[in-house]
Amino acid sequence: MNRSPTLAAVLFAASLGAPAAAPQRQPPSFTTATRTVAVYATVTNARGRLVPDLSRDDFAIDDNGKRQVLTLFSNDIQPITVVMLLDRSSSMLANFDLEEQAAEAFVRAMGSADKARIGSFSARIQVDPPEFTSDRDALLTILRNDLQGEGPTPLWNAVDSGIDKLLLEEGRRVVLVFTDGVDMPMNFSNHNKSLKDVMKRAEEENVMVYAIGLAGENGMPANAPRGGDRSGRGGMGPGGFGGLGGRGMGGYSSGRPQMEKPDEGLPKIAAATGGGYFELTSTSALASTFARVADELHHQYALGFAPEKLDGKLHDLTVHLSQPDLIARARKRYLASKVLGSP
Repeated sequence: MNRSPTLAAVLFAASLGAPAAAPQRQPPSFTTATRTVAVYATVTNARGRLVPDLSRDDFAIDDNGKRQVLTLFSNDIQPITVVMLLDRSSSMLANFDLEEQAAEAFVRAMGSADKARIGSFSARIQVDPPEFTSDRDALLTILRNDLQGEGPTPLWNAVDSGIDKLLLEEGRRVVLVFTDGVDMPMNFSNHNKSLKDVMKRAEEENVMVYAIGLAGENGMPANAPRGGDRSGRGGMGPGGFGGLGGRGMGGYSSGRPQMEKPDEGLPKIAAATGGGYFELTSTSALASTFARVADELHHQYALGFAPEKLDGKLHDLTVHLSQPDLIARARKRYLASKVLGSP
């Protein structure tokens, strides 16, 4: 598909709540009195393969059950701005190198106009570099040298932090999170974020969440160090007790380890925000799954409509396709925020 820089600029302005950009050539004109709801849709067939060649007439959108007129449509590749969040819990210790290599696959699949920051969550939530960048070499250096060591799993705090980093960015804003465990910040704070908190915020701020979950046996592998640093030196640390950070108290089990799924909130927040969820049972497909996320993001349809009512409430969104054998993934709700200065 051909890139369309002019339309990309228009779509950046079309994100609900973003200031209007000066129009070029003959795109729609946006002013402070006009808002466009931007909806990005991924379309797949029954085999799960991307369908990139649909036209405007193949789509329809309902706002609170009422059919809307599409004012924007594009199937050109649109730039993305992404925060990648990587689980560094103790249960991931044996797979740290594979995790880094998989994240590298995403970085290498980025387009020249894409921007990213790399985050890791463990004893703290760390996001590098200070600003979003398209410099692949800089991002690869972070992946190889700057990710933190093992600890607990502050999953929803990390996703909330990722949303924070995206608030001043325009266009398509994405959080890509990878984890093998459930939310377990282990800081005993009353300010930890829940799935409900983060999902509502992602919907209101129009942030798309993609999630990759790695299912596995409860507890640390038998040959992996327990606690300590990446070199295997001893020490309990936040992630002692058999991988407490990612998979509960599995280290105490005297029986055969149980297969444990990643946090059940991951597919929920992905579905609500129009992202995707991929659950793996081994690391063999980890790199290809990260690359697949990049491919999906580069083949989404950009749709837009002018809302009839700006009432400050969350509205239900439904994307329909003319071909019943195809599936569209898009965000389920949007915040119809009032125009600045309106009564």
